[in-house]
Amino acid sequence: MVLVQKVDHPGRIHLDIESDDLEAEVKRLEALGAKRVEFIKRWWVMEAPTGQRFCVVRPQRGPLESRANEWSGEG
Repeated sequence: MVLVQKVDHPGRIHLDIESDDLEAEVKRLEALGAKRVEFIKRWWVMEAPTGQRFCVVRPQRGPLESRANEWSGEG
């Protein structure tokens, strides 16, 4: 699903990454070089090493169950 959203920061796209474990996903992304910018309501605004901002949010359309990708952090 792709949604279009106006943003007030530089960048051409804004991605939301859904996770049923927000803190674990944020830590995984930090280990890859991203940094936390701000916690807003129920999600984290993050910044990639390239400066692109994105959000880590809870599932927006119900539980992820078998629809989710799982990243082991290995390999």
